[in-house]
Amino acid sequence: MLMFAEGTTIHKSLLVPLVALQAPKDVISWTKGDYGQWTAFLGLLLRLLSLLPGELELPLSTMLFVSIAPYQFMNLRGTQDSVILSLAIAAYLAFQHFTGAGGVRKAFDRGAVVATLCIICITLIPLLFLL
Repeated sequence: MLMFAEGTTIHKSLLVPLVALQAPKDVISWTKGDYGQWTAFLGLLLRLLSLLPGELELPLSTMLFVSIAPYQFMNLRGTQDSVILSLAIAAYLAFQHFTGAGGVRKAFDRGAVVATLCIICITLIPLLFLL
């Protein structure tokens, strides 16, 4: 949801490793499998031909990232190290969002409330897994 949310000043490219670390095992195995490879290939082909809308660039980047990620990085998934890394990325995204919005109070304005709730959720989930 945060990939498509408006009203935030975060660098959305940081969501790619966060999604790769927190995605379910079935999604990762599908992406690393033949169907995921073909989907990433066709998406990249459409991107090269400039036929891919801008909203789909981050999901495509995520698929490519997972497809080419080394075994050691993908082995981090489900460990305490991945939770700490996810929490660090989420905390940095929260910091970017709240400073870009001008404070916590302004982050809950009408235009940014969805992005703020998404940021809070992606920060709380790794925090709960850490405890």
